[in-house]
Amino acid sequence: MIRRQKRKRKLNAEINVVPYIDVMMVLLVIFMVTAPMLTQGVDVQLPKASADPVDSKDSEPLIVTVDAEGQYYINIGGADQSVVSAEDVGERVQKVLAANPDKMLLVKGDKRVEYDKVVGLMVLLQQAGAPSVGLVTE
Repeated sequence: MIRRQKRKRKLNAEINVVPYIDVMMVLLVIFMVTAPMLTQGVDVQLPKASADPVDSKDSEPLIVTVDAEGQYYINIGGADQSVVSAEDVGERVQKVLAANPDKMLLVKGDKRVEYDKVVGLMVLLQQAGAPSVGLVTE
């Protein structure tokens, strides 16, 4: 009787990566198709500024408010607020910034006010020399 030797098959310890490549290609195509749909907006060039935390050592910030009727109010150091014209806003902010250039400026806009009024106020503050303006939210 002739005995045949059983051949031991060598174990293959390699991973078949072809299915993984196929999956990655499908995901790549999906992301390439959906990415342009997710980016909606306007191309703007923003000024560069460091994002340092707000320093609480400064006195109260200068808060300029726009109410629902589009009227401006300035809150300087907790003083009583009265209606101020757009020209007065620019002049007062220039005076405050001349005395304290590091003064924090905040804009508080009523949720019912037109967006145009808030943007107009921010333009006034920029023309008055404000390096940056923050928005107050609840």
